[in-house]
Amino acid sequence: MRQARVQAWRVALPIGLGLAVTACQVAVAFLVARILTTLLGFSTGGGWGDLAGAGALMLASAGLGGVQELAQQSAGEHARARIRAALFARMLELGPADPRGVGEKAALLVDRVEALDGFFARWLPAMTLAVLSPALVVALVWRADWVSALVLACLGLLVPVAMALTGIGAARESRRQLDVLGRLAGRFVDRLRGLATLVQFNRAEDEARALGAAAEEFRWRTLRVLRVAFLSSAMLELLSAFTLGYLAWRHGALMVGRGASDPTLSLFVVLMVPAFFAPLRAFSAAYHEAMSARGAAAELAPLLEALPAAGLLLEEVPRRVALVFNEVELRHPDAPKPALSRLTFALAPGEVLMLVGPSGAGKSSVLRLLMGFARPTAGRIAVNGQDVTRLRPSELRRLSAYVGQRAHLFGGTLRENIRLARPEASEAEVIRAAEAARVMAFAAELPQGLDTPVGEGGHGISGGQAQRVALARAFLRDAPLVLLDEPTASLDPGTEAEVMEAIARLCTGRTAIIATHSAALLGLSGRVLELGDRRLADAG
Repeated sequence: MRQARVQAWRVALPIGLGLAVTACQVAVAFLVARILTTLLGFSTGGGWGDLAGAGALMLASAGLGGVQELAQQSAGEHARARIRAALFARMLELGPADPRGVGEKAALLVDRVEALDGFFARWLPAMTLAVLSPALVVALVWRADWVSALVLACLGLLVPVAMALTGIGAARESRRQLDVLGRLAGRFVDRLRGLATLVQFNRAEDEARALGAAAEEFRWRTLRVLRVAFLSSAMLELLSAFTLGYLAWRHGALMVGRGASDPTLSLFVVLMVPAFFAPLRAFSAAYHEAMSARGAAAELAPLLEALPAAGLLLEEVPRRVALVFNEVELRHPDAPKPALSRLTFALAPGEVLMLVGPSGAGKSSVLRLLMGFARPTAGRIAVNGQDVTRLRPSELRRLSAYVGQRAHLFGGTLRENIRLARPEASEAEVIRAAEAARVMAFAAELPQGLDTPVGEGGHGISGGQAQRVALARAFLRDAPLVLLDEPTASLDPGTEAEVMEAIARLCTGRTAIIATHSAALLGLSGRVLELGDRRLADAG
């Protein structure tokens, strides 16, 4: 609803168009009633003019309905775009601190957000029109026959009651369906990414059966949602049929002598029943979309409503940084032991520190602390003498350039992938960064140089070349703090030597922390900090 208030005019437009459609339907019903009474011999008021007017109003009603549908689609698209952008920004802010898997994140960004479309595009307009349009019809019918108007009003009020009775079950089943879909999507993506490992250990058939069972559960949940939806539609059609039958019987009896009745008004009242129930039928159809949207919003709300991280902003990024860890401890929830315990070291501006130790010793935790993706549970981290916990995490990331173990390249050109580090950079700066990282050494042999397209994940170039593109990003970012996490892992010795040369240039004049197992890479610095359960040594 907060998002709806932001774009209130986009929601109000289809409501106004819906009222115009109802007004056209009322006018058509009256003209058709005049024509029918003339054809049946009850009066002589109807003629060709009424027929032409009814045809024109029908065309106008169809045109207004088409425009209303476009306005509803626009409202839904803009709402989903706003929510998806906010959700994506929040996920980027959380970074590695978000425990969700890739598949679950994709389900949130795609499936959950798409499930909100019906709420903005159909439910909000239908909810308002379900009140205004029937009220307009009842007011007009009241002038013709107050008893008929009372019958319409009473049976119309039963529609929300029927929707509420079925909606409780629909919301519960829809929420369960979305939960199953999220688990299915996450499992599918994770297993697809690890398909080579599954085949290697002969587990592909077992995982295929498990995915089949999850898909069967999703099919069963979907059918349960549809069953509840069909039940509510049946109740609405029953109310509509009863109303039409009763009013036809009542006015038929009045016309054959049981009371004074104008034939034109009697037919008008009967013809108004479809116009009365049309917005209620749209309300019923949109009701289940609203239930689905509420099920999706239950998972999105904690992310979207989270308060932005507090902290100070940097006036400018310093050119050089000194770094101090003083008795720093980091504990993860439910972890049996701390990821870091009483870590202490200091780095002068321009100094390079090597972090070594077994996997799980805390090397990556140090880097996460410096990028603001985690906060120390004890101790103090200072940059240029200032406590980093006073800074907003996003500001802390402005100080650093990070290169991980496996560089991810997006679908696009090499130039576009390098420019991601600083989109406003000039062409000359991009070229200098590419030369410093030795990207130009292999780009010159490609058909289009830096404008050569690569596939998602760096498809089309080698792992060492992708790593040099990542280093070019770090050169272009030109941050005073360089953080490298296993930058030469999985590289052959020749490629590792080329990448090490680029790393040496990148670290020159910058404060750098490099987490590595590579013995060759240790030669870049005389400062080595070994992390582990038994040792915490800072040696030359």
